[in-house]
Amino acid sequence: MFWDPQAFLREILAMLVGAGLVSACLAQQDFAADRRRMVEEIDAELASSPNSGGVAQLGPHVRAAMAEVPRHEFVPPDYRSAAYENEPLPIGDAQTISQPLVVALMTELLQPKKTDRVLEVGTGSGYQAAILSVLAGEVYTIEIVPALGERARATLERLGYSNVQTKIGDGYQGWPERAPFDAIIVTAAPDHVPPALIAQLRPGGRMVIPVGRADQELMVLAKQADGTATTTAAGAVRFVPLVRK
Repeated sequence: MFWDPQAFLREILAMLVGAGLVSACLAQQDFAADRRRMVEEIDAELASSPNSGGVAQLGPHVRAAMAEVPRHEFVPPDYRSAAYENEPLPIGDAQTISQPLVVALMTELLQPKKTDRVLEVGTGSGYQAAILSVLAGEVYTIEIVPALGERARATLERLGYSNVQTKIGDGYQGWPERAPFDAIIVTAAPDHVPPALIAQLRPGGRMVIPVGRADQELMVLAKQADGTATTTAAGAVRFVPLVRK
């Protein structure tokens, strides 16, 4: 019997199409292309913006993480088509997923390393935690809104970000049981830097945090060996307020 390899391939392709696997693969490829485009747009905006804390372009590790993490998995289904636009999107409970530019900039300013223990205050959708998961050794993230925290935990677990631990609680108080941290990132704005977070930051560590109410400034805090802290302004931002119990 003569074997026709082209006919065989056509049969396999027909089976895959019938199972919806081809369209699923193409969709993932499209999202990968969208992520690459998003990263290029972020770099172009950083290069032309005076309001970026001295970051003119993303480093290779942050670029790779932004190009890898599937942001569309962290937004509601109705907004997935806009997941890779450079804009914030609603995620429910009067909260938003931050603009990709802001996520990338804050991550770059934080300078996480593979050996770092990182605390995130304000889990939200879980997207920033996923970015940190790729770049750091351990990530601990706190969300005060139970529904958001549970959704983020389920998404992070489903996608396999196994080095992320989540907690429902008051992020203003940090996570003292897991301290000290090499880096802390805060994704909601208090009117001052919480003392508990400074205390839980390891000497030599960095914190990136928006501070203020009507007028907010993104701050980079560096903790010195003697326990004192210095701050550097990295530009005007707009975040939801940090909610406390």
